[in-house]
Amino acid sequence: MDAVKRVAFKPDWLARAGWLLLVAYVVYAVGRLDFSVERFVTGIDNGARFLGRMLPPRIAQPDSLVSGLLESLQIAVLASFAGIVLSLPIGLLAARNLMPAWASWPARAVIAAARSFHPVIVAIIFVKAVGFGALAGIGALVVASIGFIGKLFAEAIEEISLKQVEAVRATGAGFLNVLAYGVMPQVFGRFIGFATYQLDSNLRNSTMVGIVGAGGIGGTLFSAFQRFDYDFVAAILLCIIAMIMVGELLATWVRKVFVDHGRVDEE
Repeated sequence: MDAVKRVAFKPDWLARAGWLLLVAYVVYAVGRLDFSVERFVTGIDNGARFLGRMLPPRIAQPDSLVSGLLESLQIAVLASFAGIVLSLPIGLLAARNLMPAWASWPARAVIAAARSFHPVIVAIIFVKAVGFGALAGIGALVVASIGFIGKLFAEAIEEISLKQVEAVRATGAGFLNVLAYGVMPQVFGRFIGFATYQLDSNLRNSTMVGIVGAGGIGGTLFSAFQRFDYDFVAAILLCIIAMIMVGELLATWVRKVFVDHGRVDEE
């Protein structure tokens, strides 16, 4: 009796065609973007010389460095606070399991609009509207915070168990009490995580929006680039890294205090 030849995995010709199309598009895009190995090698050599001019770091203007870092920190904290406060009602309105369509869809449109543009682009708009300075940076990061926290907060609410909500409603509690005792206990830990991540993100973004005149250390960094003061640029970059690391440690501590401690209490 002839042995029947069996194939363990049938070939997926549709997937193979998709991979071939992707490879063909990558080759096409590389050709259109004028990418070449020679330019890449030349770029590496230029980058090495640039890094050589950055070492050793030197703090040429300590006053502007300290004031820029403090302003970036203030921008990040104020924007995070305002963004979190505004994201709570917007995210709640966007939750489709609690709100009717006439309320959730406009809230989702606001969140989508806030997420559509990079903070630097929003910062340029605010600079044109309110002028140069920290106010433009705060406004840009508030918009970014609403787009991020509002979306995640709405999704977290949509994933809650409605049994607890119905149990609170069965006691005759009003809408605010339902939110306080039926919704928030289920999403509070995740919301703290969202808020701490957004603060960390705003610390990074506060250094970028300054490049377009929205305050913070980014303006000092851009001025140092324009003066070809690359050793001062290196000092600024190291200070930014240090600030971000301190913010990360603070965020980790906050998560441990509020999230992990709350889980221990529940157990």
